[in-house]
Order: sequence, then C-alpha cells, then structure tokens
Amino acid sequence: MKIAMIGTGYVGLVSGVCFAEFGFQVTCVDKNPAIIERLQAGEVTIFEPGLDELLVRNARDGRLVFTTDLATTVSEADVIFIAVGTPSRRGDGEADLQYIHAAADEIAAAMKPDAVVVIKSTVVVGTNADVRERIARARPGVPFSMVSNPEFLREGSAVEDFMRPDRVVVGVHDERGTAAMKRVYRPLYLRETPMIVTTLENAEIIKYAANAFLAMKVTFINEVADLCEKVGGNVQDVARAIGMDNRIGSKFLHAGPGFGGSCFPKDTRAYAATGRKMNAPQTLIEQVVTVNELRKRSMAERVIEAAQKTGAKSVAVLGIAFKPNTDDIRESPALDIIPALQKAGLAVRAHDPEARSVAEPVLPGVIWCKSAYEATDGAGIAVLLTEWNAYRALDLKRVASLMSGNILFDLRNVYSAQDLEGTGLDYRSVGRPLVGKGD
Repeated sequence: MKIAMIGTGYVGLVSGVCFAEFGFQVTCVDKNPAIIERLQAGEVTIFEPGLDELLVRNARDGRLVFTTDLATTVSEADVIFIAVGTPSRRGDGEADLQYIHAAADEIAAAMKPDAVVVIKSTVVVGTNADVRERIARARPGVPFSMVSNPEFLREGSAVEDFMRPDRVVVGVHDERGTAAMKRVYRPLYLRETPMIVTTLENAEIIKYAANAFLAMKVTFINEVADLCEKVGGNVQDVARAIGMDNRIGSKFLHAGPGFGGSCFPKDTRAYAATGRKMNAPQTLIEQVVTVNELRKRSMAERVIEAAQKTGAKSVAVLGIAFKPNTDDIRESPALDIIPALQKAGLAVRAHDPEARSVAEPVLPGVIWCKSAYEATDGAGIAVLLTEWNAYRALDLKRVASLMSGNILFDLRNVYSAQDLEGTGLDYRSVGRPLVGKGD
C-alpha cells in the first residue's frame, strides 16, 4: 500500500513519518521547495522529540520520500491523506478551508480509481461531505472513498501519541474506506487500540468536541485558581482531589496563564462559530474563548502592577513556546503578555530552549538571551511562563543574586514553598497561598 501525505506541517510530518515506521511506503508532499529540501537532507522542520531519528531511519531505508510533485505522488497512491492547515478565518472565527479545497482539487485531477481520500486536518462538520462532492464533480464516474480521520496528537509527545493512541477515530462513507483504514492502522489494531468507526459527520464533531472539552477544563481550573487566591486556598490541592474522581480525571487541571497553541484557540473558536451557524449555540465554549483571552491579559497586568509598585524597569521572561518540548509559539500566552509588558514601558529579556528562531521575528524589541540566568541578570522581575525542564531546577539563590529586583512570578506553579526557602525571592504563583519572600 502506498500512502501520500499532503502537507508537511505538524500533523502531516508526524503522521507521514510514523506511517513509514509502520512499514508503509509514504511520500510526503509540500509546495514549499525549501521545506522539502530540508526534509530530503534529513532535517526535521519542527521540534518534536524523537521525530528526527524516525525520519532519518525511514528515509534511509527507502520507506519515506519527500517531494513537491503532488500530481505524480497522488496518481500512484492508494490512500491520500490531506493534512494541510485550517487556520481561523478573520472576523467570524470559522475554520479557513481554502487549503483543504485546493488540495482536494489537485487530488481530484490526479488520483487513480478506487483511491481513498482521507482528511486528517481538523475541519468543521460537513467538510468531508463537501469535499467528497467536490471531487466527484471534478472526476465524474471515477470511484473513490472519502474518510475523516482526525488526529489527537499532543505537541511534545506526538510520536508516542501516534504509536500508542487512546483510540483511532475513523469516519467513513463506504466499506472500501473502512477496509483501507483498518489496514493502515493494523499495527495499532493488533495492540487492541480501540478504533471508532462512525460517520463522516460524527468524526468531525468528535475532534472539535474533544478539544473544546479539554480547553474548558483548563479554563475551569484557572477560574478555580482565582477563587483560591481570594480565599487562601491551594488550586493544586483542589485539582488533585477532584482529579481523583474518575468522572473528571486529572489531566488538563493545571492552572496557568491560559491555553495557547495550534489547536485549542483555533478549534474552540471554530466550534463556537459552527454552533452559531447551525443555530445550536455552544455557549459554554463561547465563554471559554472569552475567559481565556482575558486570562492572558490579567497575567500581564499582574506583572505590570508589580513593576509599578517596585519601580522595576525590566522583566525576564522564561519560556515563549506555548508548552514545553515544542518550538510552537502559535497563540502562546507569551505573544500577548510580552507586548503588553513592552507597552507598559518595560524592557523584556527572554529565553526559550527551542522557540527563539520562530519567536524573534514576531516579538520585536525583545532582548534574547542564551540562558535563563542571562535573562534574569539585571531584571527587576522574572516570569516563568513555560514549564520547560530546564527551568524546573534553577538555582534560585543564583537567580536572586543576578536580579536587580526580587519578584518571581511562577505562572506554571513549578516551585514549592520549600524551594524558595532562603532565596530572598518574592515568590508569586497561581492559585496558591505562596506569596512573600523566601527568607
């Protein structure tokens, strides 16, 4: 079986490499020659732990090929995955499907009879049916199957998620599509990974509903953290206790500066927009979107207020990526917080283990540093914004000695009260009664 993967972004590259690791012949296609050249040279174009080793090995063994030639690739493929971007559309928040439609048109022109076309990108309900009709109009009389196969990959652990998923969701239109997906995912099927075979529409809704629910959990615990701060509670104790309830679960109950990334912000907006469009308002998710944006602003305001009270002129920001183990800065809280700090007249010194190259062009005026210690050198305030492992065991006494001030905002609750003892830092976390000097 030959697989074509259209798009070498996060989803396309991880999926293509992992399918090759399963033993399939995979050709990944991208229109950008520079990206293809890098991939052909064995250079991974995104930071994802473990992906580089798999890419090099499968390319070397001939199972993985990269090209800009979509037509030839599609004409030879048995299964064609569409893994292109679906960004938020300006104005209404709906998913922009122009790249999906463009890929579908090119696939229609080149695919062979009985090909299976699979949309792996996150798309609003009805998209697979529309694409199926679009291809059928372009190639009347040519049999093909349409499949929806949403991804559930977490950045930073995507390879593990692909190889050992909680479940595989497959929306199908006919038996040929079902058979093809069972063959593609056979290595997982043998490990008894649950495969949910359903309709095209259900698969589309499952993806959005899952992400919306997880985003809602993050927003919920952030509001619980606000309450804890007012009454002297500890959000970590609360989260741990409620997370032990199997009906709730412990994941995504970590208070912080708000969610970001390539999925949650975009998908919650699109899900809410779909509800409005279909006259089935998703009011909970509408509120999640609003609260999350306010959350980022409120975090910046905390830092600005502290700077105004202490006379601090500069802030060290540790972590720009929206989460650790990725260089993805899309809708990262840092992209809201840093400009707000700069607008308030504060100089920003920043460090991130992986995201500097992508962040530097979009964050003008930031002083980029080679280490967390260099970033905190001379800073009046330090803000721990992304919980990279590199920041989990900082020498806090050294940090305090380097800073011109002594306030540390730990917006990910990485440290404990014991960690601050004897440091002299004025430590401020989220949703915990840990405010004051670590004397």
